[in-house]
Amino acid sequence: MGEIDDKEVEQLAINVIRGIAMDAPRRANSGHPGTAMALAPLAHVLWTKIMKHDPQSPEWPDRDRFILSAGHASILLYTMLHLSGYPLSIEDLKAFRQWGSLTPGHPEARHTVGVEVTTGPLGQGLGNSVGMAIAEEWLRARFGAAAFNHYTFTICSDGDFEEGLSHEAASLAGHLGLGHLICVYDDNHITIDGPTEITYTDVVAERFRSYNWHVEDLGDVANDTTAIEEALREAMKIEDQPSLLILRTHIGWPSPHLTDTSAAHGEPFPKEEIVETKKLLGLPIDQEFYVPNKVIDHYRQSIEGLGRKARLEWQERSINNFGLSPTDSAELEACLSGKLPPGWHTLLPTFQPGEKIATRQSINRVINASHSAIPCMLAGSADLTGNTGVKLEGAKLFSKEDRTGTQLAYGIREHAMGAAMCGMAMHGGILPIGGTFFVFSDYMRPSVRTAALSQAHVIYFWTHDSIGLGEDGPTHQPIEQLAAMRAMPGLIVIRPADANESAQAWRYAVEARNPVALVLSRQPIEVLAQTANNEGLFSGGYVLIDEDHQRDLDIVLVATGSEVAPCVHARELLSSKGINCRVVSMPSFELFEMKDKDYQLRILPEGVPKLGVEAASSFGWDRYVDATVCIDQFGASAPGEINMEKFGFSADNIAARAVQLIEQYHHRSSSNTRVQS
Repeated sequence: MGEIDDKEVEQLAINVIRGIAMDAPRRANSGHPGTAMALAPLAHVLWTKIMKHDPQSPEWPDRDRFILSAGHASILLYTMLHLSGYPLSIEDLKAFRQWGSLTPGHPEARHTVGVEVTTGPLGQGLGNSVGMAIAEEWLRARFGAAAFNHYTFTICSDGDFEEGLSHEAASLAGHLGLGHLICVYDDNHITIDGPTEITYTDVVAERFRSYNWHVEDLGDVANDTTAIEEALREAMKIEDQPSLLILRTHIGWPSPHLTDTSAAHGEPFPKEEIVETKKLLGLPIDQEFYVPNKVIDHYRQSIEGLGRKARLEWQERSINNFGLSPTDSAELEACLSGKLPPGWHTLLPTFQPGEKIATRQSINRVINASHSAIPCMLAGSADLTGNTGVKLEGAKLFSKEDRTGTQLAYGIREHAMGAAMCGMAMHGGILPIGGTFFVFSDYMRPSVRTAALSQAHVIYFWTHDSIGLGEDGPTHQPIEQLAAMRAMPGLIVIRPADANESAQAWRYAVEARNPVALVLSRQPIEVLAQTANNEGLFSGGYVLIDEDHQRDLDIVLVATGSEVAPCVHARELLSSKGINCRVVSMPSFELFEMKDKDYQLRILPEGVPKLGVEAASSFGWDRYVDATVCIDQFGASAPGEINMEKFGFSADNIAARAVQLIEQYHHRSSSNTRVQS
């Protein structure tokens, strides 16, 4: 009798999920009901029978991770969180997609408790899942299965698999043999424009087998909870391959008129259709957001016997530090907390004035000098390990054969690297560093944006940062990328002036709690006398060389990166002409904007002409300066020093432009005076 009752409650719970999937978008007059309705049985099985999770400890490190890559079905995730006892009420479900609610249109990490990653841009969740699975494998290999032994479950749609990111991410996951990654493909044959057949005829099973995934085509069993559970459990036995379970579903089921239609995908159901569907489901037609107590009780009991039990057992093992040595136990604590040993930055090298070294090379010396203090660091690159400064001395490669390596080869997969890094950071226990040429940050920009939105602690090394890279030419020379990345909320962009500033940039990036991009040079840059032991970088902009205080200031030169040194030399030329000049290093617009107005005005005083100098687009500089020496065209194929000279980044040209600006500035001032008089 009890088994029959359980089956009845299970079916009621699934129908309740479907009811909310219709009610919330209808109330919001916006949303995607059909996918959530079709996937209700799968979600029920995952959350009550498979996954280890506990709402009483939402950030328990060894919990299973659930990623809804098909983030448009967010109401499904919110409903599961509510039923399971996370701090998400019925009132929150009723506020779906409304201002200030905990239930936004697509899931947002750090906004809603229980949401692991921010999804919605299709393919991102799958890429994040790969990063989460890498993090779990690395932590399990490093600290043992007693501390880490969990799975990452992700639900993907046709849209996820059509996006290019999915190809990169799936290829990487299969190559690495991430056995604790299980993806369920919601094969519903529907997109917004109509049946998938009009655009999509891939043989998905063969595609993923070619990536070295374990693939099971489950067929039309979307409503068979027993078959779904058995398939998930079998997939969990596969240790050396990620698993793809292909589940044929019927979007909007059991709607009488909208099942298997594109209308069920992106629009709320009409009220009449909701009534007819609820009748078929046996739900009260006069009650929205219907959740009977016996469904709540069923979910809470399931968690008590599965996730909470596993979490308490994990806590018991943690009392004995999981059997780890004191050293390993301390490193585990450091990885999980993100805390750094006091004074760790004293390990960072100081570079001597006059030395010439590319910041991509100095940053490599910096990270290797400090690696011992950062046990959670996993450094990788998109096939440019030696070129981008991310190579760790003596490090083993993280691979299918050896999970303990601290160097990760992403291959030529910038987008997957960006998404995976975000997933690692959101998993916890790892500080991911990834490098590529700055111009190729365009390939990973959607993943960088998601990391910024998620406040994920990742560090990007973007090198070959200007026309100074030389002969590879305009296809490889970034122009607009600095302005574009500076425009992204939540991302800190730092372009250090020399090796000493690169050391301080690394210190900031490691101690931050949000994504940081270090934009680094290919060509050697002169180490300046004023940057050693100078922490001005933390202010974003600071006076590198000050004016003669006995005279009025005539001009301020403001520069970043490799253009700071020629400004220093331009100042010498100006001084020889009796022009009183200040040089400001401005490594980070974002950090400078965090300073108060008084500080900003002390660095960039009003009433003094200011010239911005940067080998990149002038876009955005007008907030700080009156004129620029920038480059608003694509570069050229020539030796780097020739490019810099031809495009005007020589001390002579900077000095000449400064003189010109001073004359124009005073002319405008005198004209304004005459007009006013």
